[in-house]
Amino acid sequence: MPSVISLGCRLNLAEGEAMRRLAENAGLDSAVVVNSCAVTNEAVRETRQKIRRARRENPAARLIVTGCAAQIDAAAFAAMPEVDAVIGNDEKLKAQTWSRLAAGAAPRVAVNDIMAVRETAAPFIDGYGDRARAFLQVQNGCDHRCTFCIIPYGRGPSRSLPVAEVAAAAQRLVASGHKEIVLTGVDMTSWGADLGGALRLGDLVRAVLDRVPDLFRLRLSSVDCAEIDDPLFDALTGDPRVAPYLHLSLQAGSDLILKRMKRRHSRSDAIALTNALRARRPDMAFGADFIAGFPTETEAQFEETLSLIDEAGINFVHAFPFSPREGAPAAKMPPVSGPVIADRARRLRAKGAAATAAYLDGLIGRTEEAVVESGGRARLGAFASVRLDEGSFAPGEIARVRLKAREGEVLIGEAIA
Repeated sequence: MPSVISLGCRLNLAEGEAMRRLAENAGLDSAVVVNSCAVTNEAVRETRQKIRRARRENPAARLIVTGCAAQIDAAAFAAMPEVDAVIGNDEKLKAQTWSRLAAGAAPRVAVNDIMAVRETAAPFIDGYGDRARAFLQVQNGCDHRCTFCIIPYGRGPSRSLPVAEVAAAAQRLVASGHKEIVLTGVDMTSWGADLGGALRLGDLVRAVLDRVPDLFRLRLSSVDCAEIDDPLFDALTGDPRVAPYLHLSLQAGSDLILKRMKRRHSRSDAIALTNALRARRPDMAFGADFIAGFPTETEAQFEETLSLIDEAGINFVHAFPFSPREGAPAAKMPPVSGPVIADRARRLRAKGAAATAAYLDGLIGRTEEAVVESGGRARLGAFASVRLDEGSFAPGEIARVRLKAREGEVLIGEAIA
């Protein structure tokens, strides 16, 4: 069976499963595919490490590199002696790409102009390895130009999958046993803008819920709070099958830093959104991405980011030290020193860990429904991970769980009848 190593975002994970099946169908049973990430220089470095390790561990395998880093700098990866072929982000989800690779009829480098792509491949995955959760790509690409981000040049312009294709894919996933579906994309809240009508992401969520009545839980991956309109707000708060959890791309808590990042929301926008969502749905939990040490960030501006975690009620924090990415405008801005960036990232993670601990402690004593994952774990709708200390469950089963204690960032739960 082909092996796929996916780095980076959830969209890469979803595409990794699609590529594994495409490669298998084409007969590339011994291939190793490295699905790269380009979000930071560190991600590119890690991609190179994964390629070298994959070659050492699989000396006779066909080693194929794809993903955002390969799309942006195909020549650099083609120059690596470990690599047999480089394919672009558009090519990697096409069956003919893999059949040509299997037949030896493909060029060593097949990477097109991603900025000229106007369609994205339809989802065709009918199931994942276990039945707990399935990622369903509904959108690709991004039309925004945040100053720290190179990803639009790896993914191309924003493009959406039609409602009918998304709903049909969701129906297949549920029919194969998946209890939870995660809608994912690069800039998911821009879904629908390119389809020529008035449909937006809230309409898609509503359509999936209506057309897939047996779906237990629908979850959204990272969203932009600047694009949460009334239909999406209503979809998030109006149906219990929508997970009471939202991961927000906030990045900073200082309005000046947000402006220099070319983000489209303000600090007050983030606070107003989380307050409004919790007012409508009190069990709502929030995660957020933050960048520590963005160029020109002062200590006072960083403190605004720390305080935003409390003021917006963020429960789960993904903290990233700023890493300049060649080709992104922020790489040319006056930098914060490396030790200061590292210290701020540490403080941001500590603040996030404290927020998560406080939130999880508040759940102890409650009984919740959770989707069982592999390894004796389960996931609440509000994203918290639970270790089941009793009972035998298969991935994908729904368990009623009494939450008894916390160990680090994991709850301890007892399954009850």
